[in-house]
Amino acid sequence: MNGLQAALAEARATAEAVANLDRDVVICPPATLIADMARALEGTNVSVGGQDCHGAESGAHTGDISAQMLVDAGASYVIVGHSERRADHGEADASVCDKAQAGLSAGLKTILCVGETEEFRRKGQHLHVVESQIDGSCPRHATPETLAIAYEPVWAIGTGLTAGPAEIEEMHAHIRDRLIRTLGPQWENGLILYGGSVKPDNAAEILALEGVGGVLVGGASLKAADFTKIASA
Repeated sequence: MNGLQAALAEARATAEAVANLDRDVVICPPATLIADMARALEGTNVSVGGQDCHGAESGAHTGDISAQMLVDAGASYVIVGHSERRADHGEADASVCDKAQAGLSAGLKTILCVGETEEFRRKGQHLHVVESQIDGSCPRHATPETLAIAYEPVWAIGTGLTAGPAEIEEMHAHIRDRLIRTLGPQWENGLILYGGSVKPDNAAEILALEGVGGVLVGGASLKAADFTKIASA
């Protein structure tokens, strides 16, 4: 819940800075900025996405936004199941699965978030928790071309903490194994992002880890200077 019209200048600055980089860069602003940001970034190599969508195509769901509305506003991506949505709004795996299905049906590249709290990590239940989230949240027909998984250790979001290299590699390997078992062998090459206090000074180290295909950036995405340093890593 950050970003007013002034943020469009930061988005344009990001697009200019990453113009020659051969990678996928996506900005997911608040819904109020999606249409304006899509217009501002038209013709650049930066895509725009939504932070959430409803599981239904339309209906009496005041205050919600459908995947089709995101497409209509100019988005090509959507995030579902973010840890803050799960915590703040009590979103269960079944609801996240419905949202992911809605995003895929609308033609949006869908970024599905999974991750454990500090309590589950401390109890040694982190692998089981994330495995369960994958089983309950991933539409069975999803492919690596249409769906990406983002691993968010909840205890490392907004805290300044970052999971250690061994912890990240262990979880990413576990996620990949579960995706292969659940969705099929094509997920050997599926995209798994890391999201947990990613900053300019740790992005290169994280991106160099085995199994990490990219990063889901939180607070550091609000400033073009920080975000482009991470993209350049």
